[in-house]
Amino acid sequence: MAARRLPALAQYRTDAVTRRLCAGAHLDEDFARDVDVELTADGLRATGLSLGIDLVALARHARAAVRRTDLRDRRLAWICAVGVWAAVPLLLYAMVTARWGLAYAAAALVVLAYGSAWWLVHQAESRSRTAALAVEHGADRPADLAPAVEPEAEQRLLETKRANVVPYTASAERTNPFVGSGSKLKEMVWQPIDVSRPAEDPAGNGGKLPVKPFDAVDLHTYVAREMEHIAGLKGLQVRNRLYVMGTNVPYVGPELLPDRLRRPRAQIPKQLVQAGLMQSGAGMRTYLSLVRAGEGGRAIVSMHLRARLHHPSLTWEVSAYGIPPLQARFDRVNRLPLDGFERWWSLVSFATSRTGTALLKASSRRMQRASEQRRRARALEKVRREIDKRHALYDYGAVDSIRERVADWEQLGFSERTDSQDFLQRLQQGVLIATERFLKDHNIDTSSYDQAQQVINTHTYTFQGSVQAGVIGDNGTVNHHNGPGAQAGHSGQGRGTP
Repeated sequence: MAARRLPALAQYRTDAVTRRLCAGAHLDEDFARDVDVELTADGLRATGLSLGIDLVALARHARAAVRRTDLRDRRLAWICAVGVWAAVPLLLYAMVTARWGLAYAAAALVVLAYGSAWWLVHQAESRSRTAALAVEHGADRPADLAPAVEPEAEQRLLETKRANVVPYTASAERTNPFVGSGSKLKEMVWQPIDVSRPAEDPAGNGGKLPVKPFDAVDLHTYVAREMEHIAGLKGLQVRNRLYVMGTNVPYVGPELLPDRLRRPRAQIPKQLVQAGLMQSGAGMRTYLSLVRAGEGGRAIVSMHLRARLHHPSLTWEVSAYGIPPLQARFDRVNRLPLDGFERWWSLVSFATSRTGTALLKASSRRMQRASEQRRRARALEKVRREIDKRHALYDYGAVDSIRERVADWEQLGFSERTDSQDFLQRLQQGVLIATERFLKDHNIDTSSYDQAQQVINTHTYTFQGSVQAGVIGDNGTVNHHNGPGAQAGHSGQGRGTP
């Protein structure tokens, strides 16, 4: 059948969310500093999953933004010390002694300091906006538009993109061990399937076919290989991952934690991942993670599967999660005037309204940042000393992910909601079809599967909001008590610990 020829419509960029976050780092000083600390600073906790974000690009742009604001504040602090605090006593002395020449000189020094500070604030904001617009609308890859950070940090972030192990904080064991995947939409164990009966011989002689032995690893491997084609979801990310409770990370071995005084690794030998599937360990289980991003990565759905194969029955443990679009504050880059009088006036207004505060508080901001850096270093050193000397048990698990933390359910539109419902239904149906084909390939009688499928197909999904404060109702609908937006907190929340 010939393909229909139609005009092409404009599409979202596949890296739209990465570009929006990189632009946000240039326009939001607090966000840039939080990201820089989380992604590149020394620490012990695992880094949350990237889930549609180029963490290397984000780390680079955050570092560039931090360096720009640090340079601005250093210069402002020097101007304030020389031009303001030195001029004030000189002006008072001139007024007391009636030496008006000194008074005029002191006043001129203050005006010169303010003018220099105004220009610094103006130029820093102009460069920030230029960088934000370049990464949002430019043709180059976001990672190519900012200088690299430390090679060790970039290597670790690249490994996180292909992570096959996820340490999660111990407190999440009671609620959501799939840290970074967003809000729980559905959690269930499907109807058991009898896999002990051999299929009838198609030759029609009343005999039975010999059952081909298989295990959970074989089933996971088959589903992982066939899911994208069966579900019809191009770009589906499929990976087996070992989820490990943060306090149990040392027990996995040096493959995960080579050094107890450093962060755990994001990749381990696949044999360890398979071992967590065959028989779960203490706070260690392997799941097949299916992740699908919507248009431009604005919304993300994931389904985490675990085959529970205990002869004579097979069941699937299924958990569905969703992440909505970014918070509205990251839309600022699209509201910036691009050129002409509007851009000029916007920068002048910004510098005029911010210069006084920026000049007078530059020194206090620098001291506060230095104090916070020392506090983090002392806290980290204390924890490392307790681990090394006292053999203290430390929680290496990730708390969340950047993508999850900057999402807002109130930004979820009709298109994202319906697309996400379609993705989840396709994933569920794909798992069922793959399971049936796998059982038939291994000469298993699928009559029990057919009965279970009728029950499983009643499970539906409604992608409509955070359920941290709600409950799952009939057919997977989400009932809210406190409304959406529970994940829309400040980007730096909970980032002050090692």
